[in-house]
Amino acid sequence: MTHIPLVIESEINPYRENVQAKANEPITVAGLLGRVHQVLGYTNMTYTLDEIYDRLESNAPRVAIIGGSWDHPAHIVDLETTLRAAYRIWQRGGVPFYFGVPVMCDGTAQSTMGMGYSLQSRNAVAEMVISQMEGQCYHGAFVIQGCDKTPLAIVSALALLDRVRQARGEPPVFATFAPAHVLRGGTIPDDLRAELEEVAIKAEAKGYDDIAHDLRDTMTYILQCTSNTAFQGVLTRARELGLITTTQHKDFEKRLAVNTCHAKGGVCAFNGTGNSSRLAVSAFGLVHPAVELLAEPPTQEQINAAVDAMLGFCNDATFSVRNIVAQNIENVVRVHSTTGGSTNLMMHIVAAMIYAGYDFSVWDMARIRDAVPVPDLFDYSLTQGRDIFVLAQQRRAGQIRGVETIIYELVRNSVPMHLDAPTVTGTTWRDRLSDPRGLGADNVRDNPIILHRPKRPISGIDVLSGNFFESAVVKISGMPDEQIDEFDETVALVLYYENEDEANQALLDVHLLDRLKEVVVKNRDLLLSIHRHNIARTAVRDRAYTSVEELAAMETGDIFDVMASEGTLKIAMVISGQGPAAYGMPEMFTPMQHINANRAIKKLTTLISDGRFSGVSYGAAIGHVTPEAFNGGHILYLRTGDVLHLRLRARRIDLLDPDALARSGEIRGYPDDLSVERAALGETRLARIQARQRRIAPTNRLTACTDAAHGVVPLIVAEGARERYPHAA
Repeated sequence: MTHIPLVIESEINPYRENVQAKANEPITVAGLLGRVHQVLGYTNMTYTLDEIYDRLESNAPRVAIIGGSWDHPAHIVDLETTLRAAYRIWQRGGVPFYFGVPVMCDGTAQSTMGMGYSLQSRNAVAEMVISQMEGQCYHGAFVIQGCDKTPLAIVSALALLDRVRQARGEPPVFATFAPAHVLRGGTIPDDLRAELEEVAIKAEAKGYDDIAHDLRDTMTYILQCTSNTAFQGVLTRARELGLITTTQHKDFEKRLAVNTCHAKGGVCAFNGTGNSSRLAVSAFGLVHPAVELLAEPPTQEQINAAVDAMLGFCNDATFSVRNIVAQNIENVVRVHSTTGGSTNLMMHIVAAMIYAGYDFSVWDMARIRDAVPVPDLFDYSLTQGRDIFVLAQQRRAGQIRGVETIIYELVRNSVPMHLDAPTVTGTTWRDRLSDPRGLGADNVRDNPIILHRPKRPISGIDVLSGNFFESAVVKISGMPDEQIDEFDETVALVLYYENEDEANQALLDVHLLDRLKEVVVKNRDLLLSIHRHNIARTAVRDRAYTSVEELAAMETGDIFDVMASEGTLKIAMVISGQGPAAYGMPEMFTPMQHINANRAIKKLTTLISDGRFSGVSYGAAIGHVTPEAFNGGHILYLRTGDVLHLRLRARRIDLLDPDALARSGEIRGYPDDLSVERAALGETRLARIQARQRRIAPTNRLTACTDAAHGVVPLIVAEGARERYPHAA
């Protein structure tokens, strides 16, 4: 194929006078194209060092193919995708280059020191991408989109680079993203399933019905790395109770692990941060529909469509990365909400906007979401065969069109979407939705995931405030209505931990509730008042409860046990010292998973932290508390036995005066300043946080960054973000 002459229309061309670059770079391009011959076997392509030199001299589009490290499951087949993209870029008259960035797998890092580095790696990736794009003078990028926080890191980098270059009078930065295919989940082997069922039967015979229930419940999940954590919690409890041996425990873990991931890799099929990022980047308009939601690695034809569209608009500032991001922000927030996206993206989306130069926070996301109610249009379930791999199969069958279908259904449900925003097809959403084929969600007759009629009128993530913190977030979409009812307007006792390690250890202890009982057992009036308040809530009033009078006649320890059994005891498990400045803001997925895999405490417990939550976390998980403990937030001063008022629908959590509650049942805010009253406690804890902080290499601490409400971005980046975003639907 003879290439179409293509140049970047600008007088600025660093390669025109840079003789060293024109000496160095032709061999890198030739090496890349040589691998196209070697690996793909393509023979219909010719190239010479002379021709590469001439393209550099003439300012042909220099396109960086950005991939990830091969130690992440999403990037196992990057080589083939890279070579297909390089082939097409060269065919179309561009100059292809390749560079990769390290990509941390949050699943691999879970509950290890790696989690203290995970969020920081997002900012590091953004910095690396900008450095490489600037250092090598690339015009645009073909991004092989991976998992976790890296996709939004690259969006952030390219948006910032775009505004910097345009401020210098240089051509706009263009890009297109090609997300890795969806990794097919595993299946528990029949023999292993039978052995686990034997453990459940044994547990029932010995009176441990909770273990039997939790084990069977976990076996209903499509096998994912996340479900392995649920198994870990249940099996650890079973081992502690003597139901299995240590050898059996390790054997079960091994057999589960080796049957979890498909050999070709991809982005895990649960709707975690990886797939939430997939949907968000697509909703930003940065993904061509040909490569948007794949069940297997992209073909040459699919990559051709994405590359051709990108090179078609490479000189048009309308389709620059920053403009696409800014014009699509409301689409992103509403798609993220309706699909029950990851809590992590409450930082990552904010970060992308700040890098693009906009003054933006979680409160802006809340305003966009709340302007018009966003319904729940995503019926995702790992227990009923509706994971993202099934969604990709439905798209491959032509039954739905991914984010185009989601946007279409939002419009049909009267949610305003910015349909005139540009996308990397070189057209707008309105243009893309003008073709009705396979567009509606009602085309899927069997097991639909994207819905036409909402499951419920609300979805997404709420931003909370309270009298001991400024902001926090809770994933309402991860809580069924009955669970919201279970905790809304309740009074909960604090069970406080200074870090995740302590909390995880406690959650695997079969005597966890006894620890809390020891603290509150002396205050029977407080327990009776909590019971009285919690049974008075309309949402659960029809339940049969022991009366306050009957409880009053019992021993205090028995009062506690009855409340735990009936669910009127509510626990706010607080894990502090986990914020960005303190410890890199690790995910609290493991403790949340341990809670969800234990039905005895699941109905009682809300988890509150200045850490963050995995995209697959579900249940009463409240994170991103600001100010964090390390920066003097009052979460630092809470202690076991404090009382919180959980008002999820009112979007508030308040610390209560326990004496007023115990004395007269009055709901009154805590009267004193915790930072003064508990100053000595705070100093002691802060010293321990600082000591623990030193476990993270100083090069990788999240210092000089904004808080979680403002994306945890470098302060120097935030200082330059002054504009308001341009569209307000």
